[in-house]
Amino acid sequence: MTDTANRSEQKQAKLNWNSHHVTQGDERAPNRAMLRAVGFTDGDFEKPIIGVAHAQSNITPCNNGLGELAGHIEGAIYEGGGMPQVYGTITVSDGISMGTEGMKCSLVSREVIADSIETVSRGQSHDGVIVVGGCDKNMPGAMIGIARLNIPAIFVYGGTIKPGHYDGKDLTIVSVFEAVGALAAGKMSREDFNEIERRACPGNGSCGGMYTANTMSSAFEAMGMSLPFSSTMSAVDAEKATSSADSARALLKLIEHNVRPLDILTKQAFENAITVIMAVGGSTNAVLHLMAIAHACDIDLTLADFERIREATPVFCDLKPSGKYVATDLHEVGGIPRVMKMLLKAGLLHGDCLTVTGRTIAENLADENDTPNAGQDVIRPYDQPLYAQGHLAILRGNLAPEGSVAKISGLKSIKITGPARVFESEEESMHAIMADQIKPGDVLVIRYEGPKGGPGMREMLSPTSAIIGKGLGDSVGLITDGRFSGGTFGLVVGHVAPEAFVGGPIALVQEGDTIELNAETCELTLHVDEAEIERRRKEWIQPEPRYKRGVLAKYAKLVSSAAVGAYTD
Repeated sequence: MTDTANRSEQKQAKLNWNSHHVTQGDERAPNRAMLRAVGFTDGDFEKPIIGVAHAQSNITPCNNGLGELAGHIEGAIYEGGGMPQVYGTITVSDGISMGTEGMKCSLVSREVIADSIETVSRGQSHDGVIVVGGCDKNMPGAMIGIARLNIPAIFVYGGTIKPGHYDGKDLTIVSVFEAVGALAAGKMSREDFNEIERRACPGNGSCGGMYTANTMSSAFEAMGMSLPFSSTMSAVDAEKATSSADSARALLKLIEHNVRPLDILTKQAFENAITVIMAVGGSTNAVLHLMAIAHACDIDLTLADFERIREATPVFCDLKPSGKYVATDLHEVGGIPRVMKMLLKAGLLHGDCLTVTGRTIAENLADENDTPNAGQDVIRPYDQPLYAQGHLAILRGNLAPEGSVAKISGLKSIKITGPARVFESEEESMHAIMADQIKPGDVLVIRYEGPKGGPGMREMLSPTSAIIGKGLGDSVGLITDGRFSGGTFGLVVGHVAPEAFVGGPIALVQEGDTIELNAETCELTLHVDEAEIERRRKEWIQPEPRYKRGVLAKYAKLVSSAAVGAYTD
C-alpha cells in the first residue's frame, strides 16, 4: 500500500472514529442492512455519520422553518463526504404558553431536548452532531446535550424574526403583552390593540428583541460554538441558509481535526459569553441556562461570576426590551462580532479561546472594526454606554440567601421599599393587577412558581408586561421564585432561592410585610425580626406537589435549585 493510500485510510478511520462501531466488520452486516434501507451504499460505510438534530414545528414562528435549514445542512454534509442522519426534537413556545399552566412545561422542555439529543446521537454512535434550534429552550437544551456527548458539534440558530410595524413604531411580541395592560388601563383604543396583535409577528423567527432566544444565540457565538455573525441573522433572509450550510462544512473540519465541544467550552468561553450578554442587555434566563450548560461541562460557574463580570462590563447596545432596537438592527451595524471586537479592545474578552471555525476569538475578529459605525446608535461608543455596569444584578439577603437575579436596565430607580402583596401563583397576581388592586409602592411576591414548586419555574411576562402597560413599571416591585421572560423589564427580581416549595424565606412572607429591593447594594431584604421569621418557619408546612405523575412530577423530584441552574442530573 502506498503512503498516500495509507494516509487516506487513516484519515477515513479518524473521520468515522465513532460510527465504525456500527458499520465495520462481518458482525455488523445486520446494521449495514438497515442503513442500506435509508440510503447508504457500499461506499458510504467508511464516511462519518453526522446527526442533524432540529426542532422544526409549526407550533411557533421560532421553529417554523428549521426543517428547511436542516435540509441545507444535510445537502452540505453529503457534498462534503459525510452521511447525515436527520432527526427531530421538541419545542414548547414560551410566548404561546405564557400565563397558562402550559408554561410549566417550558423549562422542563430544556431537559427533554438535551436528553433527546444525547439519546439519539449516543445511541447511533454519531461521529458529530449539528443542532438547529430557534425557541428559547431549544438552544440551552441543545448545548447541554452537545456537552454531554462531547463529539464534534456546532449549533445553528434558526434566526430572529423581523419587527412588525404599526403607527410608525417597531413591534415585537412584548408589544402585545404590554398592550394588554394598556388596554385594561384605558390607555389604548381597541382599534390600536387589535392592530398591534395583527402586526407584531410578521413571519418566521424567534422573538425580535434581545430576549432569551437572541440572548442565547449571542452567547453561543461568543462562546465559539456558532459561526461568526450567525446569531443575529433574520430567519427569512438568504444568508441564514448559506450560514447553515457553512456550519455543516465547518463541522466536517472539526471532525477531521478531532475538535470536541469541551475543547471550546472552557471557563474562559463562559466568561466571554457573560461579558457579551452584559454588553447587549440580554435576558435573565441566560444566568440559569449558562450555569446548567457549565454543569454539563463540569465547569464551576456560579452567580458570583456573573456579578464579578457585571461590575466590569458596560451596557453599550440599545436593544429591546428596555431599549429601542431589535436584533436585526444590531446585525445591520456589525452584529455580535462588532460588539466582541469592542470588548476585546477593552481587555474584557479572552481572545485566545478556540472556536468552531478552528481559529481563536481574536483570529476571527482580526479584520473587524473596533468602533461603532457612524450615523447609528444601536451600538454606542464604548466610553459612552447606556449604563456603566451590566444590567443583570445578583441580589442576596435574608429573602434570597442563595441568590436571585434582577434586570435593572431601563429604570428611573433601581430600588424600592414597600408593603408585600403576596400571591401563591401567577394567576392570582394577574387578576389583582388587571383589577387595579396593585398600587404604586407595592412589592408583589409571587411564590410557589420555582423549579420544584411550580413545577417548572414559569416566566412572568404576563404580570410584568401588565404592570408596564398600566404605567406602574417604575413604582411597583415584583419578586418571585419563578423566572422572567427575556422581554421583561422593570423593578423585578426572579430566581429567588431557596424557593418557597422547599421552605425558602420567600414562603414566610406575609401580606403587608416590608420588603426592600435594592439593586444598588444588591440586597433583597425582608424587614421582619429574625425571631418572627423563625417562628413562621416552624409553623410552615410544605404543600402537596401539584403533579403526582408524569413529566412534571419527575422533573420536580430531580431538579436542582435555580441558584445553580435548575439542572436535573
